[in-house]
Amino acid sequence: MSLPEIVSRADWHAARAELLAKEKAVTRAKDALNAERRRLPMVAIDREYVFEGGDGRATLPDLFEGRRQLVVYHFMFAPDWDAGCRGCSAFLDQIGHLAHLKARDTTFATVSRAPYTKILPFKARMGWALPWYSSRTGDFDEDFEVTLEQDGEPVERPGLSCFLRDGDRVFHTYSTYGRGLEGIGSATTLLDLTALGRQEEWEEPGGPGGRASAFGAPEAGEHIRHHDG
Repeated sequence: MSLPEIVSRADWHAARAELLAKEKAVTRAKDALNAERRRLPMVAIDREYVFEGGDGRATLPDLFEGRRQLVVYHFMFAPDWDAGCRGCSAFLDQIGHLAHLKARDTTFATVSRAPYTKILPFKARMGWALPWYSSRTGDFDEDFEVTLEQDGEPVERPGLSCFLRDGDRVFHTYSTYGRGLEGIGSATTLLDLTALGRQEEWEEPGGPGGRASAFGAPEAGEHIRHHDG
């Protein structure tokens, strides 16, 4: 096995400083990319999607739980499978406490094509408390391109979609799939995919970052709290 070179502490600091400059450049580039993502146009949802959850029938607006934004993780769990996808399970394992998204007026939910009678025991087995819905009776997965047709058969792929609610109207703002999910899991990385972003002043004062105040979001810093607060 090849290990890193052994050097003095001074040489390590010099190498670290060189790498840090590159890391900061990547961070600035990511900030610019996130800002460009927030400027993406959005699409009005003009059809009704019906899901099944713990409280029975639910529509897409119901999944918001009264909040402005909704982040949906498209979990690979086909109707004829006995268990959910291992990769998707690893993804959900790294999702943090949902209170930090809720404090930013954002709901996180999981959707699969499997019937809820299969989802519920698997969810219990994994020890997850996050909202999870079955979309087996509609075209939600096909419309958001996570169930594709290949050689006449449905094929699943993981994905994540973001939605924004303005009154009774719901809009699709962003989706990503496959390797686009790498590095996502914390509250900030999920918020970076949304139209309102992290809702912090440094993002874009007076620009798209300023949308948060128009939607009645808390001032910068007010959403950072202990999750039981």
